[in-house]
Amino acid sequence: MVDILQRFGIAAEPHQVYESLTTLDGLSSWWTRDVTGDPTPGGTIEFTFGGPDRTVRVEVSSAVPDEQVIWRCVHGPDEWLDTTMEFELQATETETVVRFAHAGWREPVEFMGHCTTKWASFLLGLKNGLEAGQATPFPADPHISSWDDPQPGAAAA
Repeated sequence: MVDILQRFGIAAEPHQVYESLTTLDGLSSWWTRDVTGDPTPGGTIEFTFGGPDRTVRVEVSSAVPDEQVIWRCVHGPDEWLDTTMEFELQATETETVVRFAHAGWREPVEFMGHCTTKWASFLLGLKNGLEAGQATPFPADPHISSWDDPQPGAAAA
């Protein structure tokens, strides 16, 4: 199994970052504007990227206030099924360090490279949103390849 790993700092308090990961308003501010569901532990969140065939659904496995959020993918691209997305938060004197892992990929396929870049883009949007109010959730996110174009049967990262 292989993982996507990201690490970055946000000049914001851990509770602000945590809220961006655990509320529908927070999630829609940085990943996609079309978010529904229950973001509490045991709940399911649905993220749509331009159409019903471009939907990711995650189960909230864990949420420890100001420290950690873990999701498990239950619907989405085949490569994502049963993978986990983990956000670990650590306060320092100057920032909240976020360690992100999209873990459990069965193999390092080409789509994983696309998703690595898209995760970096969206997570930098989370950072920019909290620091400067300038996040770029879907559909305002940077276009990186034709895989970002809505296609029947395709899903976005």
